[in-house]
Amino acid sequence: MAASDEDDLRRQAEARVDRIEAFRIHLAIYVAVNALLWLIWAYSGATTNPPWPVFVTLGWGIGIVAHWWSVYGHSADRREARVQAEIDRLRRRQG
Repeated sequence: MAASDEDDLRRQAEARVDRIEAFRIHLAIYVAVNALLWLIWAYSGATTNPPWPVFVTLGWGIGIVAHWWSVYGHSADRREARVQAEIDRLRRRQG
């Protein structure tokens, strides 16, 4: 394997690890902040129905799911397949 291929693989691996770490940090912050908001609501004696933290939890939860999908979902695999197909096409074109 050529050095440039190894460098490219390393860059891809580092980018993937960075995306995974970013998602894990995002998830940890989501859990911590939402736990705090639910505790505040519970200890404030509020009786709103629905409880106000549900809007934050659900709204931010949509972002968490989208972030998860971008890191672990099938879309990453499909994108990689499209990128590889384009690379193959360009190589055939160059001769």
